[in-house]
Amino acid sequence: MKTASLSVHKALSAIAAVLLLSVLAMGSAVAKTELLVYTAIEADELAKFKREFEKDYPDVDIKWVRDSTGIVTAKLLAEKDNPQADIVWGLAATSLVLLANEGYFQPYAPKGMDKLDPKYVDPQNKPPLWVGQRTWIAAVCYNTVEGKKKNLPMPSSWKDLTNPVYKGHVVMPNPNSSGTGFLDVSSWIQMWGEDKAWKYMDDLHQNIAWYTHSGSKPCKQAAAGEIPIGVSFAYRGAKSKAKGAPIEVIAPSEGVGWDLESFGIVKNTKKLDAARKLADWSVTKRANEIYNEEYAVVAMPGIAKPVKYFPEGILDKMIKNDFAWAAANRERILKEWQNRYGAKSEPKKK
Repeated sequence: MKTASLSVHKALSAIAAVLLLSVLAMGSAVAKTELLVYTAIEADELAKFKREFEKDYPDVDIKWVRDSTGIVTAKLLAEKDNPQADIVWGLAATSLVLLANEGYFQPYAPKGMDKLDPKYVDPQNKPPLWVGQRTWIAAVCYNTVEGKKKNLPMPSSWKDLTNPVYKGHVVMPNPNSSGTGFLDVSSWIQMWGEDKAWKYMDDLHQNIAWYTHSGSKPCKQAAAGEIPIGVSFAYRGAKSKAKGAPIEVIAPSEGVGWDLESFGIVKNTKKLDAARKLADWSVTKRANEIYNEEYAVVAMPGIAKPVKYFPEGILDKMIKNDFAWAAANRERILKEWQNRYGAKSEPKKK
């Protein structure tokens, strides 16, 4: 009888232990904070960032809302009176300056921020409203097979792209949708002044086959042989070439525009602790090492190593970029560009 009672007791204890573990597991799952993150980071990188961050902060579950820079910026502005995101992460500094001017973010100095290059941190506010992560840099992707087939010389400058020989053989991003498109247009204006830049774009427009709504798409299309020349950015060109695409990645001789992927914590977030954890992680050495896996310039000095297939000398060609000017003039520039050239844009996805 005692043996039977003992067996029953052991069985009940085992069941109780299983139930307790189940309850603890459920409690752990319930305790996980869902963090809504708006981003323009390339889609093929998001899983890596989520995995690496959640290794260090398993109590946070990142939920991405991802699109091209212009579309994410427009969405954030539309939600200005009732923001939905907890943190904006990996979006152009020009967009974050614009949003900061609208009172979108709350100040926060991430732990370890003092180790970053100060020129990549909000210079107007202390604590900062936004903090930079890594730069993406304009480049031209030239398909060597298609170029040879069509007797198109490899361009070496922005001016080259206005040569009538390239008519119908060039694509570039629409700056209203794409941060890459906007950094191209704003950099041309900063380099050459308004009159010369718009004249250049008038001439370039004659050779454009279509404008895309993605900054990486022109290079992807060039890599696939859909078009000989795509105005895009160096990361996407280098990645395509590494996969075997017959392309050359060119940094035009006059200089190249660039922007800074950055983050800012949304003012009214109810997930402040989780948002600060992502901000703190984003300025760590480990995060900067991950940024450098794909991008040649990161916010923490001494981290960046050369990235294979980036154009030689591209860092020296980066223009002096005035984020405040670009943000202040963004709406005017985009409206003018759309009036002049928007008719050649690809249809937007529904």
